[in-house]
Amino acid sequence: MDRPAVPQTFGFLAVPKFAMLAFTAAVEPLRAANLISGRTLYDWRVISADGQPVRSSNHIQLVADCAIEAAGPLSNIIVCGGLDGQLFNDQRVLAWLRRMARAGARMGAMSDGTYILARAGLLDGYRCTIHWHCLAGFTEMFPNIQVSAELFCIDRLRFTSSGGTASMDLMLHMIEMDHGRELAIAVAETFLHDRIRSDVDRQRMPLRLRLGVSHPKMIEVIGLMEENLEEPFSCAELAQRCDISARQMERLFRKYLARTPRRHYLQLRLERAYRLLTQSSLPVIEVALACGFVSPSHFAKCYRDYFKQVPRSTRLPVPPRPTVSPTNGTGTLAAE
Repeated sequence: MDRPAVPQTFGFLAVPKFAMLAFTAAVEPLRAANLISGRTLYDWRVISADGQPVRSSNHIQLVADCAIEAAGPLSNIIVCGGLDGQLFNDQRVLAWLRRMARAGARMGAMSDGTYILARAGLLDGYRCTIHWHCLAGFTEMFPNIQVSAELFCIDRLRFTSSGGTASMDLMLHMIEMDHGRELAIAVAETFLHDRIRSDVDRQRMPLRLRLGVSHPKMIEVIGLMEENLEEPFSCAELAQRCDISARQMERLFRKYLARTPRRHYLQLRLERAYRLLTQSSLPVIEVALACGFVSPSHFAKCYRDYFKQVPRSTRLPVPPRPTVSPTNGTGTLAAE
């Protein structure tokens, strides 16, 4: 395989509230690749819209090397997202991204920076990924873009990461593609990263780790719930599909989660509703339907009981509609 021209240049476009972990997990492998190889394989610069420092989601400011107009030619551009990417609508930045793509730069994004690439029209016809928390809202806002729950995705001249430590796995794969597996492994070992995860790895922890539950029937039932939020099954249907009695299912949920199956299912649907309200401009009634509520009044009551606010309060501010191409819920439900 032909090696790319050296050095490759990366432009990290920092937008307000970008995720510091995802940014450092992407830039540090480039630094280590240079150090280990003894050559300048990669060069990078931090870019902001106006050349001013950008405050991350943890409130630490990142000093920019230049503004977009002064960035010059780049081999790769990575949009560093983190929070509120669905609200980003700076037309000057979007136009610059399109110009850089036309010039042949590989275009990438981390975390909810995928929203920004999509809004610029740069993901049409490409596969991509985004942080799992943003999946529902992204799908509703860009229904024609193929998005998945993969850890990261490389599709021709587009690459996207779900954020966090997944950015390191993405960059390790790019280093391997550019300069071989031996260097990628050496970089991974520098950061005590004992396994370079692949693009088919899932973002979220397995249910048994996430919930602290190992009972196979519990895992099966909850997995079925998570896969069917828009058209939820009844408890009887869940039990039948998982070959368990409704009474036994009830006992297992009370034993391991201190709540009923119905209450747990309701919580999953309400948390999806929260994500849709904060990440899309769907009318509240459509959010209710997308989360399996046939009655808007019942949805409003359940939502208010869980989040201590009405759906319309969550909705503000309303994300803008795409111009180019088509927090996790923290409330608690008392156990029944």
